[in-house]
Amino acid sequence: MAPTLNASPTAAPAALRAPRHVLRLTAGLPTSDGAGVKLTRLIGTPQQPPVDPFLMLDAFGTERPQDYIAGFPPHPHRGFETVTYMLKGRMRHRDNKGGEGLLVPGSVQWMTAGRGIVHSEMPEQVEGEMRGFQLWVNLPAKDKMRAPRYQDIGPEHLPMVQLDADGAVLAQGTGLEAPVLDAPGAIAAMKVIAGAVAGVAGPVQAEATQPLFADVLLAPNATLALPTTLGHQGFVHVFGGALRLAASGGDTDVRVGQLAVLSDGDHVVLRAGADGARLIVVAGRPLREPVAWHGPFVMNTADEIREAIADYQAGRF
Repeated sequence: MAPTLNASPTAAPAALRAPRHVLRLTAGLPTSDGAGVKLTRLIGTPQQPPVDPFLMLDAFGTERPQDYIAGFPPHPHRGFETVTYMLKGRMRHRDNKGGEGLLVPGSVQWMTAGRGIVHSEMPEQVEGEMRGFQLWVNLPAKDKMRAPRYQDIGPEHLPMVQLDADGAVLAQGTGLEAPVLDAPGAIAAMKVIAGAVAGVAGPVQAEATQPLFADVLLAPNATLALPTTLGHQGFVHVFGGALRLAASGGDTDVRVGQLAVLSDGDHVVLRAGADGARLIVVAGRPLREPVAWHGPFVMNTADEIREAIADYQAGRF
């Protein structure tokens, strides 16, 4: 379904006072996971530790089948959520709780591991490009042993909004693989996966971490002040064009492949280069809890990690 122009555009957001600036700028670490899938780890490395509540962010992208064809065979998780956002390619999810779904371009898988799940993610293609992101989101102690849940969210359920330079909504719709700019006067387009942008809510709402996850396309030389929630921690990752993050203390250029961890604030000022910019913006409420992490298990104490390992080995997932 193509976006539909609103007859009456929504109003611009209220005055913003505290712009976020860049605390840290990193380029990620090339690595592999699963059965040898090549990827770049952007969060969850010595250079860029977790950004509470976000534990890890991987970017995968290649046209070489040998870099992804072996996929991610069955493996366990406990104590957190995984979010997979597919830009290109097709990947099949199956888990031991009966969940199954096909990730296609523009779709999202949001899986809550809770007390334990075993799943696989295997390519359903033998050639062509495979590209996307996987984000790990921590769960609070009270939710770590909740029942597992799998959400398969197709492009038809992901809203896209087009904004003018004041942040007012000019058009919105669903069903698109990627954000597009085709509304008169639009300088930014966003697919809203979690949280809300300009009053338009994505399909994923998580009470504990209140995440914002948006795929953003900026027109050439466009500037947009994107509201964010004070007290939430966040970052941006650029995967197309060029971006400058503007703040009162000075601007920071963010190149393709880089991740910028942001300070606190009620908005972030995004300025695209001459060729525009494509990026993800992610933020969430920090849990500020102890983290005990061993491979696919993320709990609060070492004893809970030992229990997770024992439960998995005993077939109790």
